[in-house]
Amino acid sequence: MVNYNLDGVCFSLKDEHDFSWLKSLGTVFTVFSQSDSGNISFGVNSGHEKWFVKVAGLRTLESIRTTTEAIDSLKSAIAIYEDIKHQNLIELIKHYQYEDIYIAIYKWVEGDCLFDYWNFEKYHSNPQKIAPAERFKQLPVTQRIKSADTLFSLLDKVSKSGYVAVDFYDGSIIYDFSNDVTTICDIDFFRKKPTINDIGEEYWGTKRLKAPEEYIFNAVIDEATNVYTLGALLFSNYFGTFTESQVQLRYSQNQFIPCSFEKWDLNKACYDVVLKAVELDRTKRYQSIEDFHMAWNLALQTT
Repeated sequence: MVNYNLDGVCFSLKDEHDFSWLKSLGTVFTVFSQSDSGNISFGVNSGHEKWFVKVAGLRTLESIRTTTEAIDSLKSAIAIYEDIKHQNLIELIKHYQYEDIYIAIYKWVEGDCLFDYWNFEKYHSNPQKIAPAERFKQLPVTQRIKSADTLFSLLDKVSKSGYVAVDFYDGSIIYDFSNDVTTICDIDFFRKKPTINDIGEEYWGTKRLKAPEEYIFNAVIDEATNVYTLGALLFSNYFGTFTESQVQLRYSQNQFIPCSFEKWDLNKACYDVVLKAVELDRTKRYQSIEDFHMAWNLALQTT
């Protein structure tokens, strides 16, 4: 293991690497080095702009992929960001090969990730610190509804652009508490339609939110799958309350389990709409994000 200190920001990799190329972009002010994707990312301030710099090809400590797999994946993701344009999606600025690594530079987005796993130990050690996910759940429902609308809008755009969201979860969401803005920061694993689950039970995605077909080899992955994912997000991260043991059940049973209506922050009509979105039988769900959104908006107007 090799330890690094760039502008006072510390992190570790498995191997030596000369980061002089990164210093040429500006001053490093943060690092995200614990991803299992094989990427390491930096926040860099040029003095005029802030950048989010994603790097593939370095041997990160947590990676479950080879450096070649990480590079190929990042290169493949570039086309997705070029094809899907949305005002709440992080903006790709440029990308290029540098020696044996691949670099993608995005416009920096202010805010907090709703699943900042790299800080979990800090919260455990400092109970007075409130995690962004918990802070978000404490916001007025009007702000959470506005944020949810961003997810509907983005996923509808994804579908209309000919893609299916894959590995879309709370770790893909950045919320700016100061300006009430939601940004989607990671769509690297999204796929063009049509697509299937070509992996099986370990198909990309967290067990906290995965649809049943995301556990089944050769199952169709489509917009109805994304309806399920969004419904699970609305339950889990936006308007429902769960105990830790209830969350752990999702891992042991390979199944998302909705909260009861008594643990839901909105009206019964909204609860029923989202309950339909997470039907285990895919034929009983809304078949499009657009239909789900229409039903959601009608339910919000119900007294």
